[in-house]
Amino acid sequence: MCQLLGMNCNTPTDITFSFSGFTQRAGVTDHHTDGWGIAFFEGVPVLAEDGASKDAATAPDKGLRLFIDHTAASTSPVAELIRHYPIKSRNVVAHIRKATQGVVALQNCHPFVRELWGQYWVFAHNGNLENYQPRLHSHFRPVGDTDSERAFCWIMQEIAKAHVAFPGVEELTRTLRELLPPIHAHGTFNMLLSNGQALWAHASTNLHYVVRQHPFTTAALSDEDVEVNFADVTQPHDRVAVIATLPLTRNEQWTQLQSGTLQAFVDGAAV
Repeated sequence: MCQLLGMNCNTPTDITFSFSGFTQRAGVTDHHTDGWGIAFFEGVPVLAEDGASKDAATAPDKGLRLFIDHTAASTSPVAELIRHYPIKSRNVVAHIRKATQGVVALQNCHPFVRELWGQYWVFAHNGNLENYQPRLHSHFRPVGDTDSERAFCWIMQEIAKAHVAFPGVEELTRTLRELLPPIHAHGTFNMLLSNGQALWAHASTNLHYVVRQHPFTTAALSDEDVEVNFADVTQPHDRVAVIATLPLTRNEQWTQLQSGTLQAFVDGAAV
């Protein structure tokens, strides 16, 4: 199956360290070689009339950079760029693919993106949904032929029916808790979803997270001989949550989400 990587922070942060280890699982330390993708939400400071910066946490980062490739992330020149280009973001969703449904092609590479309420929504899925053909009757339609994109379109359709505008993180989390079990019933459904303001993670089998905050320590990748002392590259108020199918480091305490759990992350914290 595929693997997921997500990041949610309270201040724009780059994901080069985690992404470097993650891409090794696409042909070097594991066999997820059927494409990959990564999406970065980006924003600029919102200024009040007096020129002062407003609290960025009150609104989503609306800009989005999306990179996808149907080749293996471990050898993709585009992935090589991302490994060395420190794009800073408060919400990131990444995916490496091992195809179970759908041909190996760009249109089937995750993350998938749709617009709702004037916001980009980004989704990635790890798993396999058997006999999953939801009724789609709105403008959310799949472009490719994966079970993952069908699930994403149905989720977007249903939350659009349930709310006329973005209801806030807490209310949308309650809605998602009602919508996701019927999908989970069709098979393995680990997923990441973000609108640039929060990141939602749903666990079916394997999904883990770690929160990095002061006092920061040194972390060592599991898939590469690379380590970084986060105390050298962070500020005391920084907080970063990293979510992955399997732990990316060998010397940090990762928390595994229990099957059926939906966890929201805001400003680098599990809420």
